[in-house]
Amino acid sequence: MAFANQGKIIGRRTYLHVDALASVQTSNGLDWKARVAVAEQAAGVERGAQFNVVRLDADSGEIALLHYGDFFDDPFPALRESWRFEPATGAVGYRTYADSLNPPILHRKELLLPADHPRQQEYQALTEAAESIGLFADSTRIGYRRQWLEQVHAAGYRIEGHALLPLGNIELPGSGHLRDADDEHPAAGHDRTSLHAGWEAARHRTAMVRYGFSAPIQSLARHGFLDGQYRLFDYGCGRGDDVRGLLENGLEAAGWDPYYAPDQPIQSADLVNLGFVINVIEDFDERLEALQRAWSLAERLLVVSVMLANQNDPRGARFRDGVITQRQTFQKYYRQQEIKELLTDALDEEPIPVAPGVLYVFRDKDAEQRFLVDRYRRRRSRLRDPTAPAPQTRREMSQRRDRRAEQYAAYQAPLERLWEQWLTLGRKPDKADAEAADLLALTEGFGTLSKALRFLERYQRERRGEDEVRALLECAASERMADLEVYLALLQFEHRRPYKHLEAGLQRDIKAFFGDYSAARTAGFARLLQIADVEAIAAACQEAADHGLGWLDQLSSAASTSDCSQLGQEAVDAQRSPSGSLRLHTSLVEQLPALLRVYIGAAAVLYGDLHNADLIKIHIGSGKLTLMRFDDFDGRALPRMLERVKIKLREQDVDLFGYGEVFPPPYLYRKSRFINEEHPGYPEQVAFDEALDQLEACGLIDLSGYGPTAEELDAILARHRWEVDGLRLRRVQTPPALDDPCGQFLCFRDLIECGETFRRLMAEAAGIADESAADVQDKGCNKGRSQGQRQGQRNTGIDNLPQQPESYNALLELAEQLLDPVIDWFGMIQLTYGFCSPQLARQIPGCIDPKRDQHAAHERNRLGNLICPRLGAAVDFIVADEDMLEVARWIVENRPFDRLYFYGSDKPIHVSYGPEQSRQVVVMRPGPSGRLVPRTCSVEAFLRSG
Repeated sequence: MAFANQGKIIGRRTYLHVDALASVQTSNGLDWKARVAVAEQAAGVERGAQFNVVRLDADSGEIALLHYGDFFDDPFPALRESWRFEPATGAVGYRTYADSLNPPILHRKELLLPADHPRQQEYQALTEAAESIGLFADSTRIGYRRQWLEQVHAAGYRIEGHALLPLGNIELPGSGHLRDADDEHPAAGHDRTSLHAGWEAARHRTAMVRYGFSAPIQSLARHGFLDGQYRLFDYGCGRGDDVRGLLENGLEAAGWDPYYAPDQPIQSADLVNLGFVINVIEDFDERLEALQRAWSLAERLLVVSVMLANQNDPRGARFRDGVITQRQTFQKYYRQQEIKELLTDALDEEPIPVAPGVLYVFRDKDAEQRFLVDRYRRRRSRLRDPTAPAPQTRREMSQRRDRRAEQYAAYQAPLERLWEQWLTLGRKPDKADAEAADLLALTEGFGTLSKALRFLERYQRERRGEDEVRALLECAASERMADLEVYLALLQFEHRRPYKHLEAGLQRDIKAFFGDYSAARTAGFARLLQIADVEAIAAACQEAADHGLGWLDQLSSAASTSDCSQLGQEAVDAQRSPSGSLRLHTSLVEQLPALLRVYIGAAAVLYGDLHNADLIKIHIGSGKLTLMRFDDFDGRALPRMLERVKIKLREQDVDLFGYGEVFPPPYLYRKSRFINEEHPGYPEQVAFDEALDQLEACGLIDLSGYGPTAEELDAILARHRWEVDGLRLRRVQTPPALDDPCGQFLCFRDLIECGETFRRLMAEAAGIADESAADVQDKGCNKGRSQGQRQGQRNTGIDNLPQQPESYNALLELAEQLLDPVIDWFGMIQLTYGFCSPQLARQIPGCIDPKRDQHAAHERNRLGNLICPRLGAAVDFIVADEDMLEVARWIVENRPFDRLYFYGSDKPIHVSYGPEQSRQVVVMRPGPSGRLVPRTCSVEAFLRSG
C-alpha cells in the first residue's frame, strides 16, 4: 500500500489523520478515499466531529474510524471511540473507551499528518526523544496508557506537554502524569480489588498463597471479614492449618477437632467455620447435630462448605447416600441446591451461596443486608480520568489564593473522604454516614455537615466545571439506584423472607431514591421480570460489548418456510428470537448493565460467588449461564479448562463438569476477547492472539468452533517450530534434526545440502567418482541419499550446519511461505543453492555476496555480527519442464517475498523471504561484455514484461 510516503504504517495497516485524506491516492486498484466515505456513511458519523483518524487495512479492506481525544494537544492521545467497517459485509462494529481506565494511545502522531502541518517538528521532536531513551524498544507494551506510563517512569522520565523531562529526586512513583487514573479519586481502586484497603487485607492475600488457606477461609477474606474486627472459630479444624495461618496474620482464631484437637475448648465466635465436615459424616443425624452445634456457636455468621458432585468424575463405591473412597473414607458429594435445602431445613434460615460448595448463614441480619447490597453494587465508571481543564485555566487556578482554596487545604482529607462517600452513595451523605472523626472536623471547620457539603459542591464545580460535576453526581445517583434495584430484584428472586427491619443505611438509600420500601420493591421486581425478556438481554449484552465488556457471539437462527409447517408458529418465533452469547472475565461483571447483573446474580443465588470462576458465558436466548475455571488463567496465553458449571435458571439447577484424564482439559483460544485493556497482561495477550491468528491465516491451524485439542495444537506448533513461552508465541530456540520436516514437502537437509559446491565436497569426501557426483547432481533434492552422503558433511571438514536457531526458523518460513506453495502449484522443485555457512562460502568459486544474498540466513561472523543484516533466508531453484519466467511471475503475483532475482526462462531463480518484505524484483540481463547486469524493476513492470 502506498500513500505517497504518508501515514503511520504497522504491518499492512496504515493510519492517517482526516486532514491527510485529501492526498491519499488509489492503491492496488482500491480507491481508499471513496471507501472511507462509504464507511463514514455506514457508521453514521462525520469526520472531524466524531472521528479524526482512519485506519486502512490492505489485507482485509477493513476501515476503522477512530476518535482520539485532544489529538493535537495531548502528546499521546487516548482512543475514545472506534467504528470498524467491513466492506465485504457492510457490518459496522463499535467500541467506546469512555469508561476505560487503560485506553489505547497513539504514538508518532506526526506520521499521520500532512507533511506541511505547522506542528510537525514539535511532534517529531517528542518521538525522537522517546526513541533516544528506548521507550519504543518493546512494542508489545507501549500501546496502552498504563503500560506506557510505567515504561516512561521506569526510564526515569515524566511527560510535560510535548516534552520528556527527567524525574527529580523528590518525585515519587505515581506522581504527576504518571499517576494512574485510580489516583484521581480517593474512591478509585477501593471497589476494584478489596472491600477494605488496610494492612490486613494485603498481608492476608500474600499469606493465602503461602499457607494455602481453604476455600471457605479464602471467601471470608475476599468479602472483607478477615480485617481484624471479628473472632473466628473453626469447628472441625482438622490439622489446624487455617487456624495457624490466621494466628500468624495477627487475627483472633481458635479451633476444635474430634481427632486432631479434641482438648481445645469449643467456644462461640463472631465467625464460625464448618469446613468440609458434614460431607465426611456417613450418619445423617450426626450431620444435623454437627451443623446445629456449629450454628449455635455463630454470633454473626456461619460458613458451611461441602464437596460438590462432578458430572464428569464419579468416584467410589456407593454407600448410603455417599461413596466409599479409595482411602476407605466416606464422602457425600452434594449438589449446590441440595446443600442449600439442607441448611434451610436444618437451621430454619436462608443460606447464601458464595462459592461452589460454600454457603453463608447470617445470624446478624443487618450484616446480611449490608453484605447483599454490597455484593450487587456496580463498581465503576466515575473513576475514569476527569477531563483536564485547559492549561491556561489550570495556571490561573494555581495562582489564585482565595479563602475557599485555603479552607479546602485546611480540611482536605475529610473533604476528600466526604466527596468519595457522596459519589459512592449517589446521594448527599447523612450525619450517620460520615465517619465520627470526619464529622467532628467538618463541624469544627464549617459549622454543620450541610454547610460542608455546600462548600464541597461549590469547590468541585469551580475546579471541574458545572457540567462535569452535574454529570458526575447524576451518574453516581443513577448507578446507586440501579444497584439497589439489582439487590431488591434478587431478594425477590430468592423468595427471601422480609426482614423485620431494614439496615439503617439501606433505609436512607430507599428514602432518597424511591420514597418508600414498597416503591423500591416494585422497581426491583420490574428489573427481575426483565431477565425473561430475551430482547432486553440481547440489548444489554450489546451495550456491554460496546463498552469492551466481553465478546458477543450472535448466532442467526431464522427458521425456513418448511420449519413453519413442522414446528408451528410458536416454535419458529422462538427460533427467530435473539440468540448467541456474551463471554467475559468475571472481573468485568461488576461493570455490566444492571439487567445483566440481575441475570448473573440470579445464577449466583443458585451457585455462589461467581468470582471463583474465570469466565462467564451468558446464553442470551436459553436462560442459562456457564462458568468456566482454568489453570492459571492470567499466567498462561492458552489456559486449560479445569471445570465448567452450567446454571439453568429456568430449572433452577446446576450441573458441574470437571476435566482431567477422562475428559482432557481443552485450551482457551483468543483469551484477549474475554478481557479488556485494564486486565493484567492484556497487551501481551493481544500480541499472542494476533500471532496465533496469523498462523491460522497461513493455513497452519484452524481455530473455528472450539479449535484444535491441546494435543493437536502442541503437535502442530512443534512441527512448525513454534512454542508458547508464558504469554508469548515464539520460534523454537533449539536446532532440529536435519531430517525433520521443513514445510510440507521438504526437510531441513534438503535446504542445507543442496549446493553444487557442497555436493562436490561431499562426493569427494565419500570417495565417489566424478560420474557418481554428476548422478548426485541430477537427482536434485531427492531425499533418498545414501548413508555415505549423510556422513559426507562430517568428512569434508566443511561445517555447513546453521549455528543459530533463528537460521533454521528462517529456512522454515521460507519453505512454508514460498517453496511449499510453488511445489503445490508447479510440482517438485530442484534446489541448486540453499543455506551457506561462512566455511562453505570460502570454498565456492566465482562471485557471491554473502553480506547481501541472504543465503547465510541469521548466521554471525567471528566478531558476533550478522553476516547478512537483511536476515531471512534464500534459495535458488528450478522447476523441470517449466518456464521459470512464469514461475517467477506467479511468485510475484501471489506470494510474499523479500527479493527475487530472475536469470532467464531456463535458469534457476533466486528468491528470499525475510522481515523486510521489500518485494524487490531484479532481472539479470547480459551486458555488452556478456556479464550479467542487474536491473531492478517494479512489480507491475515485471508482470507486464514479455
